[in-house]
Amino acid sequence: MNTAKTFMLMAALTALFMVAGQAMGGQQGMIIALVLAFGLNFFAYWNSDKMALAMNRAREVSPAEANDLHALVAGLAARAGLPKPKVYVIDESTPNAFATGRNPEHAAVAVTTGLLRVLDRHELEGVIAHELAHIKNRDILIGSISAVMAGAISYLATMAQWAMLFGGGRRDEEGGGNPLVLLATMLVAPLAATLIQMAISRSREYMADATGAGICGHPKSLASALNKLANYNAQRPMKVNPASAQMYIVNPLSGGAIANLFSTHPPMEERIRRLLSI
Repeated sequence: MNTAKTFMLMAALTALFMVAGQAMGGQQGMIIALVLAFGLNFFAYWNSDKMALAMNRAREVSPAEANDLHALVAGLAARAGLPKPKVYVIDESTPNAFATGRNPEHAAVAVTTGLLRVLDRHELEGVIAHELAHIKNRDILIGSISAVMAGAISYLATMAQWAMLFGGGRRDEEGGGNPLVLLATMLVAPLAATLIQMAISRSREYMADATGAGICGHPKSLASALNKLANYNAQRPMKVNPASAQMYIVNPLSGGAIANLFSTHPPMEERIRRLLSI
């Protein structure tokens, strides 16, 4: 059910991309947008992990540098029936973690130094299990592609704004863009892309919590870790690119009620409640 929902949402992102292209250049613009969408997805498939790790200043660590962490990841990966992913560390005092990669055979788990410092053994197992669940459920690729598509749609909206300024909307009789559709694209497309990306991320976080609880075997420890991480990240937000914020186990960015409403992460209280009910 969640897989079908995700593919429907991804199809909606592609359709929105095509609508934006059609608004800018008619049928020809829609075709160009479709080709560009496939090109972006192809690029994201092969390079999203490298981009995510570099963007977050993650460095790969060897077993000699972090033996306990490697042993923990290896044990949980074996329990989940996954190949052992590469292990990365981010020099950041705020505790957090994310997973990336195009498939289980080409995956990586990144944790902050703060995470290793503030969590006990069982809580750390819960967080790593959650990230392995994202790998097992193939969320890492979907999340990366959705982020690329959402960013591209926002870029198209900016292009639509410039098309309006330079008369792109006056070519409707020649098969070009309609000024009203261009205006709607400028206003609606970025918001719609954000809402679709948010729906993808939220449903996947709930599933990763449940799958991760099964991998580590103690959902209460994962719930405890989430509570700690939420408090730390609220007090000391991380400085990350907003495009990569959705990858982390908890939202690394601060925000008020309105910002939280449009967060790619589901409410922490609900995540903890679901874990404690398992």
